[in-house]
Amino acid sequence: MRSSTALTRTASGAPTDAAATEAVAPAAGPARTAAAGPARRLAAIAACALLAAGCAKAGTAGTAAADGGGSKSPVKVGLVYSKTGPLAAYGKQYLEGFKAGLNYATKGTGAVDGHKIEFEEQDDAGDPAKAVSAAKDLIGKGHKILAGSTASGVALQVGPIAAQNKVLFISGPAAADKVTGLNKYTFRSGRQSYQDIRTAASFIGDAKGRKVTVLAQDNAFGQANVAAVKAVLGAQGATVEAVLAPPSATDLTPFATQAKTAKPDLLFVAWAGDTSSALWTALNQQDVFAETKVVTGLDLAASYPLFGAAGEKISFLNHYFGGAAGTPVEKAMDEAVTAGGGKSDIFTPDGFTAAQMIVHAIEANHGSADDTSALVKSLEGWSFDGVKGRATVRAEDHALLQPMFQVRLTGTGAAAKPSVEKTLTADEAAPPVTPMAG
Repeated sequence: MRSSTALTRTASGAPTDAAATEAVAPAAGPARTAAAGPARRLAAIAACALLAAGCAKAGTAGTAAADGGGSKSPVKVGLVYSKTGPLAAYGKQYLEGFKAGLNYATKGTGAVDGHKIEFEEQDDAGDPAKAVSAAKDLIGKGHKILAGSTASGVALQVGPIAAQNKVLFISGPAAADKVTGLNKYTFRSGRQSYQDIRTAASFIGDAKGRKVTVLAQDNAFGQANVAAVKAVLGAQGATVEAVLAPPSATDLTPFATQAKTAKPDLLFVAWAGDTSSALWTALNQQDVFAETKVVTGLDLAASYPLFGAAGEKISFLNHYFGGAAGTPVEKAMDEAVTAGGGKSDIFTPDGFTAAQMIVHAIEANHGSADDTSALVKSLEGWSFDGVKGRATVRAEDHALLQPMFQVRLTGTGAAAKPSVEKTLTADEAAPPVTPMAG
């Protein structure tokens, strides 16, 4: 029997792009509850990560602590993220992580050098136009720091606005590689698609001379995954082919059969929507798992039941799941999120890390956010202990270098539990340097 590896990813920023992920995006970009109906809706959410639309709501303001600030002028931070819309589940995780991170980084005071940090929320609902409007509104109110962006389409529109107005922007779960190196004012607090694919590729080692087949839907989401795999593994010497199914297809057995017949060394599956469970069933029934190692991105916990009986046969690439890292920072985050009634999940660290970055930049400038160039300089090259382990903001292009995970699921349905098989170091998962565009 042929020993090979299959790689799959679901819609997201796990790979979903919230995963907005997106799926080359989170995450592998998988789509990002236990009941079949909710699970299907969840998969659909990830699929429309870049197309999510909705209305921005009036902003709400808050502080990290009720009594932590002094009498000095506050530092205003604007959060533009998906409070509602298709990626609202990711947005909730991000906000919970941000609040926990702000409390952690300021040691419970909610202030830096006596300057209280005030954050105002704006809901973009995953719609780039709404996000741009919200960003302009916040900048007009005097906010010098923006953060958020659950969807890549949002981040890629807000980044240029930040540059035009010379304000600091820290993108969140949005996974698009183009966010890295977008301009000198744009950073990211989450992972990017290249890191997802590097993690997936780690299951087969050297890709040179290997055959890779991408099983995906013939739509923008699937085609983006094909392009990403070609860009990463093709550049490493692999031959990359694709098996594409119409998005409307409900009988997926023929496509599972094609994937098996291709006999790849690596099968990368990028799938989203209501047919996700049917796809995994078809792959299982066609004994694809007996022919190759199947790898996909592991998304948020509510998506685990989608894999059904195939779940224990899959090797997952993963950005994060609750308990994955085992670090002191993760423990602090989890305790704070749990105390607030939440539960740490795939994008909770993205919010936490954003808060760490913001507090560091303000601290380096003695409680001020007035000099944006100084804020940028303080973040470039900064290494710190994050939720997942040691992380570094690469100075050349603002990529966030961070550990990534190989993961297994044990059990099925609501009982499915993830465990880490291997942790890739930040260097092992690092994307190539991207020339700064602006």
